[in-house]
Amino acid sequence: MSNPVFSRSDVFGEPRRTGNAGGRRGGTATYPNQSPAYGTPPQPGQYGQYGAAGQQAMDASQLDAMYESPSATTADTKRLTYDDVIIKTGGLLALLVVVAAATWTLVPPAMLSMVMIVGAIGGLVLGLVNAFKRNPSPALIVLYTVFQGAFLGAISLVYSQIAQGAVPQAVIGTVSVFAVSLFLFKSGKVRVTPKFTRWLMFALIGYALFSLINFVLLITGVLDGFGMRSGPIGVIVGLVAVGLAAASLIVDFDSIKRGVEAGVPAKMAWSAAFGLLVTLIWLYLEILRIVAIFNSSD
Repeated sequence: MSNPVFSRSDVFGEPRRTGNAGGRRGGTATYPNQSPAYGTPPQPGQYGQYGAAGQQAMDASQLDAMYESPSATTADTKRLTYDDVIIKTGGLLALLVVVAAATWTLVPPAMLSMVMIVGAIGGLVLGLVNAFKRNPSPALIVLYTVFQGAFLGAISLVYSQIAQGAVPQAVIGTVSVFAVSLFLFKSGKVRVTPKFTRWLMFALIGYALFSLINFVLLITGVLDGFGMRSGPIGVIVGLVAVGLAAASLIVDFDSIKRGVEAGVPAKMAWSAAFGLLVTLIWLYLEILRIVAIFNSSD
């Protein structure tokens, strides 16, 4: 898996093969403290033997009432749905945009660097905390969104001063890549297989090492500007990064699909929304950098 938010999750991660132990029986994944999905027949020994001593059998009227009652929905059983993920992702994105816009318009130019540093560090720390938490914390996820909104507002303003029109173009590019990734996933033209996720993992490790080396060269003064990401090489590296982010989105969609089909708890919608937000922020920054390189060279 590429996104640690999903790959470390017990409910979104790839099923693990553990034979007949460790929560997998007969090839069906189960999760700690989770009842079977709606409609799944009880397993032997799970609720005791029907008609056993100490357990009263239902009479005919009770059986009629049970079968005539409406079917339970995912809301009744408190299972994860796509609507849950969409609503929470949309809410976090709205908060991100509001904070970024407030930072853009209200923060004095002299404080932009400080806001950018505080937002980046706060977002990094909270991102790691949220990624490694087993159960999602809505408060921490919202706080992460606020820090990242401040960071994006500040850095977007800086990029707009370097290359006019870079921000709206980056926003359009991000929405376009997201839409294309979703189409490729829904249409089945790109399938998430173990080979695909393994390739993506190695590619992301290579890109992370390249970015780390470039960052060290920049802060030590060996390189300036965009560092090794300047000019044509920078554009090529940026396009590779956009491709990796798009592939990560497809893997994220697959993880959410598995979670919905497995009937995981509804609270995991916060984790799914957080994971998508992390990937979208990365995608936006990569496209913003590419657009800035193009526009600044005009």
